[in-house]
Amino acid sequence: MYRTRVLTTMAVFIAIGVIGSQLLWFPAGIAKAYPVQHAVNVMAAITLGPGPAVVIAFMTGLMRNILGLGTLLAFPGGMIGAFLAGYLYKKFGRKMLAVVGEVVGTGIIGSLFSVPYANLLMGSSLGAFVFLPSFLVSSISGAFIGYFVVIRVKQASPLQNI
Repeated sequence: MYRTRVLTTMAVFIAIGVIGSQLLWFPAGIAKAYPVQHAVNVMAAITLGPGPAVVIAFMTGLMRNILGLGTLLAFPGGMIGAFLAGYLYKKFGRKMLAVVGEVVGTGIIGSLFSVPYANLLMGSSLGAFVFLPSFLVSSISGAFIGYFVVIRVKQASPLQNI
């Protein structure tokens, strides 16, 4: 029963990430910011942990690329941010650290990792300073959306007293 619930929750998060990315986005520098992915990363990291959060980020990026709705840059940033958010939350138990993990993991580490990744796989020789601002804007906005959704759902949950 538990595994079915986790897999179902993961599937819902993936669907939210794929569909939501097309409903809420904005231009950020040379790229488009998709804050829904970062919100999903934070929500998954807090509710499911680092492993499932990374799988959700990978599958969301894969689905968006298969459907022609995203770029290959969805992989390094999303997966690193999801892992760091989940790890920090699991280690310290503070939701705000999941936000910090997502912002640092995606906004800083993911953007730096994207430079050689973009050069190798996408044929683009853009530098880190091109990716950093757009990754930061997207991850900060999305991480806080995810944080506020988790806080609000926890407050409104009719099952929390059971």
